[in-house]
Amino acid sequence: MPLELKGVFAPNVTPFSSQSVDEPSLRRVLDYLIDSKITGLVPCGTTGESATLSHEEHRRVVELTIEHASGRVPVIAGAGSNSTREAIELVKHAEGAGADGVLVICPYYNRPTQAGLIGHFAAVAEATSLPIIMYNIPKRTGVNMEAATAVELSRLPNIVGTKEASGDLQQVGEIIRGAEPGFAVLSGDGNLTFPICCLGGVGGILADAHVLPGEWLRMVDLIAQARIEEAREIHYRLLPVSNALFLETNPAPAKAALEMMGICSSDVRLPLLPASDSCRAALREELSKVGVL
Repeated sequence: MPLELKGVFAPNVTPFSSQSVDEPSLRRVLDYLIDSKITGLVPCGTTGESATLSHEEHRRVVELTIEHASGRVPVIAGAGSNSTREAIELVKHAEGAGADGVLVICPYYNRPTQAGLIGHFAAVAEATSLPIIMYNIPKRTGVNMEAATAVELSRLPNIVGTKEASGDLQQVGEIIRGAEPGFAVLSGDGNLTFPICCLGGVGGILADAHVLPGEWLRMVDLIAQARIEEAREIHYRLLPVSNALFLETNPAPAKAALEMMGICSSDVRLPLLPASDSCRAALREELSKVGVL
């Protein structure tokens, strides 16, 4: 289906059972999100624990998500790597599997220069006809994609947007102001989605949207309608939940919340650990306040 980058996309978790991918639970997560009117799904992102999935598991999760969504919502497949060649392989697989777009993270650990980032994304873009959303998250990758770099890459026809999780609102504003018309800036942080959309962002790809996805979407829609006061009320209602979901490393708290909601197990893979008792207690308190439990 045509990919419209406006709204709230969920980088869905990958449920595990005995450390194997739990496909029935994954289908349950997908149905929960789709039934909640999420704009789209993003399998095998950071929240999907892509770093600890084997290549075979990664491909299977992407394929299952596309099959199960069955055109009900668009699927943007996570396809990033710190190797440009491997990223291209994952993008080509996603294209063959029928993904509507791909999310490609800045190469992590090897810390390329800004010119290296441009070379990486240009090579990926040349290898596919799929729409590409870049993903800038310096706290995970060790490198920040500067605004000028994102603006330059926005000129490539199939690089259609960026998921910004730098936490730098000035940088976000510079991208929005300087990028090509129609280039979508999406928030990667739930707690900053309100200000980013007020600056001209068009939504988010949010781990936070595993909880009250309809409310996240309504907040973004209200901002697009210039109903800022109503949107701000939702922002402040969701903020304590968002904070609780990041008390420990994502996606452990999100999986704990889903377990409390009866949707999937809270199991994660080492080196991550399940959410601690104190984190679970804080989550339970916030989820109860907003009526989820």
